[in-house]
Amino acid sequence: SWSLHHHRTARRPHARASTMLAALTRRTARVATRRTRATAVAAPATAARVKSSRVATARRARLASSAAPADGVVDPTALVVERTTQPKRKLPEDELQFGRTFSDHMLTVHWDMHRGWDAPRIEPYANLSLSPASSVLHYAIECFEGMKAYKDAAGAPRLFRPELNMQRMAASADRLCLPAFGEAQLLECIKELVRVDESWIPVTDGHSLYVRPTFIGTTDWLGVGPTTSALLFCILSPVGPYYPTGFKPVSLYAERSAIRAWPGGCGNRKVGGNYGPTIKPQVEAAARGYSQVLWLFGDNDQCTEVGTMNLFMFWRNEHGRDELVTPPLSDGTILPGITRRSILELARQWGEFDVVERSFTMPQVVAALKEGRVHEMFGAGTAVIVSPINKIGYDGTD
Repeated sequence: SWSLHHHRTARRPHARASTMLAALTRRTARVATRRTRATAVAAPATAARVKSSRVATARRARLASSAAPADGVVDPTALVVERTTQPKRKLPEDELQFGRTFSDHMLTVHWDMHRGWDAPRIEPYANLSLSPASSVLHYAIECFEGMKAYKDAAGAPRLFRPELNMQRMAASADRLCLPAFGEAQLLECIKELVRVDESWIPVTDGHSLYVRPTFIGTTDWLGVGPTTSALLFCILSPVGPYYPTGFKPVSLYAERSAIRAWPGGCGNRKVGGNYGPTIKPQVEAAARGYSQVLWLFGDNDQCTEVGTMNLFMFWRNEHGRDELVTPPLSDGTILPGITRRSILELARQWGEFDVVERSFTMPQVVAALKEGRVHEMFGAGTAVIVSPINKIGYDGTD
């Protein structure tokens, strides 16, 4: 639910003092207009509610027409729904922390190389049972996605550009030799899960229902090789702002000693192995008084990503032109963020300044700051939406 009409900055030549960032933040933090490029997940008014362990006939027919199953992928028409008999207590929305609370139900789909995909199931939220030898536990055969559901002005649930998340998850799965699942087919199952737990979607500005599809290898074998069994599951979490400080600006520590990603690696895939090793540098940055890590790469201190966010700088470049710049996707070190893509598309549509994807370095940032050419910097991602940056610790100086 992304409106292209109200993100516009002022028509003055320089949209300074966080004018552009404020516009992006207001709209992306709320995503409240929910009018264009939205994927509606509300059931038609005439559709029957799911009251048995099987999806209602009308719902199955609709699923079949919207995402017909193909050989070797998840079959949404076989979806089984088992509702909980012990609903959880919901926290007040002003008490929600990011990723700490989970809804009543989850989606699970098992895969085996011999029998293919089992029928997908929506069932009460519960712990998983895995062999201690499962490949996910030893070799990080795991990928995931982060999506959000909102309520629109009419109270219907909406997902923000979920087809792009499905595309990215398919690319991540392919990198790990996990099986194809069918992007449209899995999305239909996720939409049904959101419908079942629709009452868990917060309505407070800046809040949403975080949707976490996850795909893991479950082969009980200690050899290193393609998995022969896998589990695809999805859980839901009602969330408030990602940072404890809410939507206030964050401070960054420019990290040289640890490398998040490198050319030819898997930094452009959303795999668990990209995230665990970043925790220690993050803890060290926090001990220095900074909110997040700015990941640098190479001898020239090339700027890459911010914590788990894509990095943007709005500045006047060396040629005197106002420019929104973000690192490119060309060498595989940058995650192709959905929010990143949306911001680039919006800014290009405005046509008020140059929008480029290219590398830039911390020495360039420092020089531009000294010359007063940096209008603003911010990070962007599904969890944080748009997060302004107020300082960067680099070479002992903020």
